[in-house]
Amino acid sequence: MNPRRYKETAVRGAETGVILTQELIDEFITSIQAKGYVKGTVDRYQTSLEQLYDSLSGEKRIGRGTLAACRKQMLEDGYAVRTANLRISAANSLLGYLGLREYQLTDQIKPEDENLPEITRSEYLQLLRTARNLGRERVYLLVKLFASTGLPLQELSKVTVESVTEGKLTAISCGTEQEIRFPDFLQEELLAYAKKNGYLHGPIFLTRDGKPMSRTNVTTGMRQLCEAAGLLEEKGNPRCLKRLYQVTREEISNNVAKLIEQEQIRLLEQEQEVIGWMDESSVRKRA
Repeated sequence: MNPRRYKETAVRGAETGVILTQELIDEFITSIQAKGYVKGTVDRYQTSLEQLYDSLSGEKRIGRGTLAACRKQMLEDGYAVRTANLRISAANSLLGYLGLREYQLTDQIKPEDENLPEITRSEYLQLLRTARNLGRERVYLLVKLFASTGLPLQELSKVTVESVTEGKLTAISCGTEQEIRFPDFLQEELLAYAKKNGYLHGPIFLTRDGKPMSRTNVTTGMRQLCEAAGLLEEKGNPRCLKRLYQVTREEISNNVAKLIEQEQIRLLEQEQEVIGWMDESSVRKRA
């Protein structure tokens, strides 16, 4: 498809906007690959555009105000500001490629990660305890999943019977691939839950009508659990649990680094005792 011809067609119906298609996304991705964009950037653009495509209803039309409405909905659904900005940025690049800048959304929202409430491990355990006491197994598993693996919420549909059986999956966060591994205890609980509910294949976390859970489904359930556990509702957020996962790993890594340093110093001191460079008077004093 020729971008100029596409623009001329779109301009004649400027009030109706442009219809986003998979063909159009593929064409744009091919164009930036030809320009030498690095793989991480290309993957990020493709993922963002495909997620935008999935979020658009009807004929997938982008008109005036469409991107602003999409961003507003993403933030209401609990998406991180950074994720929303990345998706809008990818859409802006595609519209610029087509010469349809009148449909772009050029203002960016500043991330508010510093305002994200922290959840402690004791609070996390309180959530699990409350969910177990209330018999809410699905939200119990969701809380444990995000806190034990650091899985991005947008990749929840990849938690399938197949991936859990394998013990790992490949997730994409901000255009970067990362391997998510399921600890043995979580793998066992997830498969038991799937078997109990008759899920033989495909996604494990489904709504009552058999559809994959949306962000709203997940965050609503977690906020209700926080209320029941006597915690701030704002802490019922997969991003808070993912942050707990990251902080825990950082603390463990720092502790391991300290142990390595202490062991190295102990070893050097032992070697110094055996073959240190000391004069005879020093040796007599030490004796």
